[in-house]
Amino acid sequence: METRDIISQPTIRETNTDFEVRSLDTICINESRIQHSWWHSLKYLLAGLFFGILLIKAEVISWFRIQEMFRLQSFHMYGVIGTAVVTGIISVWLIKKFKVKTIYGEPIELHPKQFNKGQVYGGLLFGAGWAMTGACPGPLYALIGTGATVIIIVLLSAVAGTWVYGRLREKLPH
Repeated sequence: METRDIISQPTIRETNTDFEVRSLDTICINESRIQHSWWHSLKYLLAGLFFGILLIKAEVISWFRIQEMFRLQSFHMYGVIGTAVVTGIISVWLIKKFKVKTIYGEPIELHPKQFNKGQVYGGLLFGAGWAMTGACPGPLYALIGTGATVIIIVLLSAVAGTWVYGRLREKLPH
């Protein structure tokens, strides 16, 4: 084998198809192969608008409600989050039990994830950011839509944090 053949060979990282390596890039798992027209995505815009209105009406995006939660002064947010967790558990159980497929007939595969200490660090960092800003990343757009334009700084910080994570991911504990 010549030297140039060795240099042009893909690295182990590029050829590794191990599930744990691929699961770091979730686009490799459960990615739909169906191609749709651009207007087909409008249903997601409508669902997002509906969900944003729902978050506003339920006061889930309220800075005061979030502060009440972190100060242990109100059950409101714990009730909403607890309801979401229970709904998620039941939904995943039903998907597994009845082998539910997507609306396009594609199978839904739920892969087990290995727990590691990086998830604890990430969760603590996420919670600290949530407590300091009073804004969970989910409803940032809804908050901006209500006129709380200062949240644009939080959104840009979330984007910057995601970018930094992408750059440092290989060096972080996973």
